[in-house]
Amino acid sequence: MSLETLEQETLAQVAAAADEAALEAVRVAALGKKGTISEQMKQLGALAPEERKSFGAALNLLKDKVADALAARKGELADRALNERLVRERVDVTLPVRHELRGTIHPVNQVWEEIVQIFGDLGFSVAEGPHIEDDFHNFDALNMPPEHPARQEHDTFYFNEKPDGSRLVLRTHTSPVQIRTMKTQQPPIRIIAPGRTFRSDSDMTHTPMFNQVEALVIDETTHLGNLKWLLHEFCKAFFEVDDVKMRFRASHFPFTEPSMEVDINCSWKDGQVKIGEGDSWLEILGSGMVHPNVIRAGGLDPDKYQGFAFGMGIDRIAMLKYGIPDLRAFFESDLRWLRHYGFKSLQVPTLAGGLS
Repeated sequence: MSLETLEQETLAQVAAAADEAALEAVRVAALGKKGTISEQMKQLGALAPEERKSFGAALNLLKDKVADALAARKGELADRALNERLVRERVDVTLPVRHELRGTIHPVNQVWEEIVQIFGDLGFSVAEGPHIEDDFHNFDALNMPPEHPARQEHDTFYFNEKPDGSRLVLRTHTSPVQIRTMKTQQPPIRIIAPGRTFRSDSDMTHTPMFNQVEALVIDETTHLGNLKWLLHEFCKAFFEVDDVKMRFRASHFPFTEPSMEVDINCSWKDGQVKIGEGDSWLEILGSGMVHPNVIRAGGLDPDKYQGFAFGMGIDRIAMLKYGIPDLRAFFESDLRWLRHYGFKSLQVPTLAGGLS
């Protein structure tokens, strides 16, 4: 059989294929291991060099034509099948909803809004920043030395190295927002910076991606007493208790001096934690007066301005408030979990109407 006749017959079979299964059978019969076109390749060895060259070129051209025809026919069949399905399958959008809407607000989103409501009532605004940061904003400006453990690859997600040797990072905290705010706003500054952060860690109480909120206050007169009062008022409002005892323990953070870990009193009954009662203590956040080097990195004069900052995990305090035992479940998208711990879409938290 000549290549011209083989081409005509094969292309006719491609055009006649009624569905994708028939088209696949044509492809195998022509281009498969034992297909009609593949069998022609076996003749090459018996031809003279000049004939082998011209016959091989003609054979490759035939294979390309058949492959293009197969692809085009496959697209036509797919379009036809889709059009037939669109005609056959119809949805009457005028029908009333027959099932209760089960969508819920994720606990993290709910707690996020609760935090915004509380600090908004206290005169704070919300500031945002990029998830991808440079070394200066994520480390250097926050008084973190090059040898600090948080800057190692086992704790931080780095991007590939640039030609100049620098590398961007997925921000490890929302503290870079503090630097960006100080560089763009003049004191007095009162902001909170809720957002996603990323660290190389994963277990029952840690995930590689988590949500954090930080607060920053910068002016000429702010002192530790203001910080303690603010945290006390926040905890009472957030946990919805009349009073809460707090314990401030000396600690160390590169970006604050002095630095303090903050504990609140709680009790454990029947495996549940209750805030604002009992004699046990639970750590919830870190805080302190902003280090002069950080104020200077933000473009302000530390001899004139001072302030405080604190940060806490939104996921962690959501677990505490709503009795959620495992942090990893926050990110598994399990509908059963979401329906159990989620909030109704119209249940918007307000201080006047109640947060939870």
